[in-house]
Formats: sequence, structure tokens, C-alpha cells
Amino acid sequence: MSERVIRIEGEAAAPRQFRYFDIVMAAFVAILLLSNIIGAAKLSAVAVPWWPHGWWPAEDGMFVFGAGILFFPVSYVIGDVLTEVYGYARARRCIWVGTGAMLFMAFMSWVVVSLPPAAVWDGQDAYESVFGQVPRIVAASIVAFWAGEFVNAFVLARMKVWTQGKALWSRTIGSTVFGQAVDSAIFYPVAFLGVWDTNAVLIVMVTNWALKVAWEAVLTPVTYGVVARLKKAEGIDIFDTDTDFSPFGKTA
Repeated sequence: MSERVIRIEGEAAAPRQFRYFDIVMAAFVAILLLSNIIGAAKLSAVAVPWWPHGWWPAEDGMFVFGAGILFFPVSYVIGDVLTEVYGYARARRCIWVGTGAMLFMAFMSWVVVSLPPAAVWDGQDAYESVFGQVPRIVAASIVAFWAGEFVNAFVLARMKVWTQGKALWSRTIGSTVFGQAVDSAIFYPVAFLGVWDTNAVLIVMVTNWALKVAWEAVLTPVTYGVVARLKKAEGIDIFDTDTDFSPFGKTA
């Protein structure tokens, strides 16, 4: 991997031990797990009385969306920060850590739900409704995250080189357009096709993709601030000019 280091506040070289990388990675994994546990399978609907009657994607005045949309996109924002500040190889490391965490979460949920409840405990039904996700939803979530995040990181890293590090907004939003498209196109059909009405799957898939991209755009000022502070604190700005972009390549 070729890394270009910029001198910030008198620092002559890029530090090999970063001050905040582990914190950013922990935040990335925490938001990923929580958004998948709490909101992945719930459909929500809000009234949109101003929406023209009969216009897609609102049905009967109600706008349908997946509840996880409120927080899951934040993991993509943090993924953008990781790639922008620390480079693709370190983002790749975080994606694999997140994938491993999701696999363990799925295994632990299966074990705990499968254990026979004590006679004095009456919360088994509620526990199963929260943690007893069907295998196809778990598989869809893990595969969609893995593929979407790698597409997101790749597009952002390549666009950073193409734009010579300028117009950060173009690559954070552009990478989300592609990454979230892959994520949504995998997750909703694999998880819910044949369970939900096909029209509902398509509506939720497209609207969630649009809302995730919109979230990225809204959070652009926050992304700018975090990226600027981290680059200054770490004294580094990585351009992936000669990087192995394979998901299975060497992690930094």
C-alpha cells in the first residue's frame, strides 16, 4: 500500500500507532451490532398527509420504512471516516472485525434463545421475538453488511485519488450511493422476499436506500468535522494509490 503523509503541526512522519483508530473502530462495531439487534426486522410507518394520493412509495398516506434506518447509516459514516483518514487497508480490518462480531452475535443469540427457560421465568416469548431472528435474516444481514461496506470503502478510496483529496462530500455521498445500494439489494430480498409482500420488499428496499443516502448527506458537516480533527490529531492523510483492494488482502 502506498501512503502519502502530510506534515501537520510540525509532525515529520505518519505515526504507526494511531491515537484514535481503536476508538473509531469500536464505535463502528458497536453501532453496527446495536442497529442490527434493535431495528433490522421492524417495519415502521409514518403519516405523510402532504404526499400526493396514490404516489409511490407512500401507501394510503403512510410512508413505510425499516426502523433500523435511523441508526444503521451511522456505521457507513464511520466507515467513510475510517477509509478517508486511515486508508482502505485499515478500513478492511474494521469490516472484518465487524463481520466477526456479527457472526458471534448470531451464534450467541441462537445459543441463548435455544436454552430451555426456567419455570419461574416467563420472558421466553419476548426474548425470542427480539433475539430469535430466523437464519435467513441473520445471513442476509451479515452478507449485505460485508458486501456493502467493502463497496463503500473501495469507491471512497478510489474517488479520493481521482479527486486528489478534494471535495470530500462527493466521495462520502458517492460511496454511500453504491455501498448502500449493494447492502439494500442483498438484505431485503434475501431476508424478506416470500415473507413480506413483494411490493413491500421493493418499497422498503428502495426507500431505505434513498433515506440512507439522505442521512449521509445530512451528516456531511459532521463527517467534515470528524475527518478534519482526526487527520490533524493523527498527522496523516492516506491516498490508496497502489493498494490491494481485495477484501481478502492484508490488513494494516
